[in-house]
Amino acid sequence: MNKRSRVLNLLDTTVEPDYVPAAFFLHFDPDHHRGQPAVDRHLEYFRYTDMDFVKIQYENPFPYLPEIQTPADWVKIPVYGEDFFEGPLGVVAELVEAAKSEALVVMTLYSPFMCAGHTVGREQVTEHIKDNPDQVKKGMEVITASLMTFVKACVRLGIDGFYASTQGGESHRFEDPALFAECVKPYDLALWEEMDRSCVFNILHVCDYHGGYDDLTPFFDYPGHVVNCSLKVGTEMLSGEEIARMFGRPYMGGMDRHGVIVSGSPEEIERATRQVLGDAPDRFILGADCTLPSDIDWDNIRTAISTAHGYRAK
Repeated sequence: MNKRSRVLNLLDTTVEPDYVPAAFFLHFDPDHHRGQPAVDRHLEYFRYTDMDFVKIQYENPFPYLPEIQTPADWVKIPVYGEDFFEGPLGVVAELVEAAKSEALVVMTLYSPFMCAGHTVGREQVTEHIKDNPDQVKKGMEVITASLMTFVKACVRLGIDGFYASTQGGESHRFEDPALFAECVKPYDLALWEEMDRSCVFNILHVCDYHGGYDDLTPFFDYPGHVVNCSLKVGTEMLSGEEIARMFGRPYMGGMDRHGVIVSGSPEEIERATRQVLGDAPDRFILGADCTLPSDIDWDNIRTAISTAHGYRAK
């Protein structure tokens, strides 16, 4: 049984898990963002760490547009066609051809809200939504259309799924939760509808890179075969089992991206990994709460993954 079958078996409730898959992600240096160098580095990392699927990093942010200074300016946001995504799509095509027979190949997808942050500035997006949500939504529709072009092109090239990130619902973002429900979530779900229809393995990533969450309930109805998020919600530390039960699907995570996996000894990493595995749900993928630091020693990652592979599920 290859990695592809083992991970897909995680989604089949008629199959008893006998193996804990694992995967950790990081950004490679700029010399490996495009073309053959990007393909080679992804494959080198995948094989060296022995992770269980290929996850393609997205390194093609939307351009910053300084002329967008007010909510009324959001009508100026352009639609990006498939040519804009030529670089990442080339990497997708090559990695699908190279690795799909042995493992699932998953593409990173930033949400419309996140791409709006690239375009306008992260803090400015939040303020513009507060000031005039109706005008901002005109731009969000355009950004979503551009991302839909990218999603459909990836599907056409044979991608197995997406690691789709959402932001905008963090506890510091909007005092009025209706703004998330009106200006962020519908555009996430428009893309999720296409991914859910077209792909066999999608991961919902509730991203806490810019701030944590007091409440995960706004994400419960997002599609996704697996959920990945921090275990910290408000002041509580939840277990992977609790997260899996809340979302009704397998959980991926457990390891703090700034914790022992970054700076610990092999023995400390193995011990911490075993502790995570002991508290994990039956259907589980070992991983981090978000992207690891780019300068991490790959041997640290390999140690955690090897520990998961040698662990016997409950």
